Formats: sequence, structure tokens, C-alpha cells
Amino acid sequence: MVDSLRPTTEAALADTVAAASAEQVPLEVVAGGSKRGFGRPVQAARTLHIDGMTGITLYEPSELVISARAGTPVAEVERTLAAHGQRLPFEPADYRALLGTDESTPTIGGAVACNLSGPARIAAGALRDHLIGVRFVNGHGEVLRAGGRVMKNVTGYDLCKLLAGSFGTLGVLSDVTFKVLPQPESTATLVLRGLPDVAAMAAMARALGSPFDVTAAAHLPAWAASASGGATQSDRSATAMRLEGFEASVAYRSAELAALLVDFGTADTLDDEAGRAFWPAIRDVAPIARGTAGDADRAVWRISTKPTEGAALLRQIADRLPVRGFYDWGGGLVWLVVDDPQAEECGAGPIREAVATIGGHATLVRGSPAQRAAIPVFQPVAGPLAVVAARLKASFDPNRILNPGRMYSAV
Repeated sequence: MVDSLRPTTEAALADTVAAASAEQVPLEVVAGGSKRGFGRPVQAARTLHIDGMTGITLYEPSELVISARAGTPVAEVERTLAAHGQRLPFEPADYRALLGTDESTPTIGGAVACNLSGPARIAAGALRDHLIGVRFVNGHGEVLRAGGRVMKNVTGYDLCKLLAGSFGTLGVLSDVTFKVLPQPESTATLVLRGLPDVAAMAAMARALGSPFDVTAAAHLPAWAASASGGATQSDRSATAMRLEGFEASVAYRSAELAALLVDFGTADTLDDEAGRAFWPAIRDVAPIARGTAGDADRAVWRISTKPTEGAALLRQIADRLPVRGFYDWGGGLVWLVVDDPQAEECGAGPIREAVATIGGHATLVRGSPAQRAAIPVFQPVAGPLAVVAARLKASFDPNRILNPGRMYSAV
């Protein structure tokens, strides 16, 4: 029977990890559990829960800085910021509907561990770009600190970036610090209807290359638009672009952008409320999580590639595999659902061959435990990168007790 460990302080966390290291007992590190099915299954004797380590530890609105213990719910951090007209600029994703973990709670530590970022990444950067400080416990049971609580104090800043996206394999986060931004006064979303994928990529490229500060761009083919719900629900494709800022500026830029895109059709403008509802749906992969594409036995892949190649990549995969997909980040992020539950290795062969030809990397975000154990979930690394990954693991966690095998079999 798996033992559950639930420390509530950093000191207790360090003692727990140190004891496990001394006994060489593997630990599965879990925060809220909302992304527990993302990554390879962890074979561990004990489960280390950090959801008892909660609370805002520092918030200085005038300095645009907030710190919180790793088990703090993302919703609590966002409520605290919203009360002062501020936000997390990387738009942390919520995959509960996609992964079937509705009863869990997304935490700020889990967001860092997975480095999940929403549609604003194309303009504002990823989560790791806004993470300026961390406290964590390594595999020896030592408490370490990297970065700081102000931008001018960034000793160890690169270590923050290393821990973001390490899926708990290098250390157990205890406290994280972010640089935050003001909420925009106004938001407008322009939508072009009925564009095929290639034309949509061209429209988004023109918008993102314009001087009008587009902060998000996504394209939903007809199937995804009909499953999206809300103001963009339609039997035609929807190509959406977001503008944010002061109300007068947004109104002016929206009109100018619509004129710039007139070759692609007449753009509708969603109101502020509808636009704010649309982008979280893109962030949380709602077109796939809802409806038949949301069936839990269908594999879901996230592919990162050049925005100009997104449509070509999907077309190449679709020639060999029954898939549907939609595009975020101006086409640079392609979400795929494999419509054949019996597809060999969840379609990894055709998908990774297309990625190798066109460029990018593919991640299996949803699959059964057996599939995620048999198939490389993350883009395979070889040569020097594999050596670096192994050395990092050996340095931070020499006894391999922290989420062993969560990312790669040797890490």
C-alpha cells in the first residue's frame, strides 16, 4: 500500500525528502493532482503531497511581485491579484476537463512544474519568463533558493528557468515568486469566419506582424468552432486575434487591424465579456475536451512548430492518421486528437515523423497509463542533450527518488 506524506512546512518537507533519500525510497510528488496524468506514470513507494503548503507569502502590488507557497491554488493567487487590478501574464492553463481530473485543484507549484502557458505566450512569454524566484528541496533534502523577489536581484535566475517544466524530477518546490502585470482596461477579439487553415495562418501572421500589438491568435477549424461554445460557436471555422490595453487604444487598433485583414474577409468583433470567455477555452483545450473529441480513450498531442508550418504539419499527419486539430499561438502550437483509439502507439510514428520533417517537437498530453509508460511522452532527446539531462538528475537527485521516470525513463 502506498504511503501518503503531507508536510505543511518547508522544514518538514526537507526532513521528509532527506529521510526518503537516506532510505532510497522513490517519491511521487503531487501538488493539487490536476495534471497527474500528464507525463509518464511514476512508480513510487510513497506519495508526497504538497497541497498542505499554502498561502501568499509576499505581495507588493506597487512592485508587481507576488510569492506563494507551492501548494497554493492558482485561483487564490489570481483572486489576490485581481483585487488589485493585476494578473499572471502567462495565463496558467487548467487541464482538468482534458485529463479527467475535475475533482482536483490546480496549484501554482504544479503550474511551475509543468511550465504551462496560455495564448498570451506568443506576446508576453512563457511562465518561466515571469518566474523570478523559487525555494525548493533537492533530492538530498536540502533547502535551496534561486532568483529573488525583485528583478534586480536575480542571482540563480537561470535555475528558476531550469526548474520550470522539470515536472518535479529535480526538486520539490516550496515557494515561487512571479513578476505580474496590470489587467488590461479593455479587451477586444476580432474573428474571421470560414477561412481554410492555410489562409488562416496567413491572416494570423499578418496580424502578429502588424504594429497593433496582437496578444493572442488562434484558429479553430469548423469542427473545433462548433465544439468551442460561446460567441464563436459556429459551423464555420473561426480565426481569432486578441487586442488588449486602454479602451480608446483597443478601439483604434481593432478598426485598423480589421482594415489590414480585409483581404481575408470582414472581421466580427466580440465584446469584452465574450472575448474574455473565448481565450480561456483555447488555453484549456476546450474544443477537444468537450464533445466526442473529449472521449478519454482518444490520445491528445501538443505539437510546437513554426507558425508558418502549422497547417502543413497537420496536413502531413492527417494523410496517414485520422486526426483533428486546432491552432494556438498564431499556428505555432497545434493541438491534435487522434480519432482512432486503436492507433498504434497513439499515432506516435506518423506524428513524430512529421515533426522531424517540418521541425518542432511533439508531446503526448493525454493517454492511458499503459500508453504513457510505453511511448516517449516528451520529444525524445539524444546525444549531448540526453547526457546533460542525466547529469542534471544526478546532481540534483542522485538517488533518483523524486518523480523517477516522469519525463524520461532515465530522468
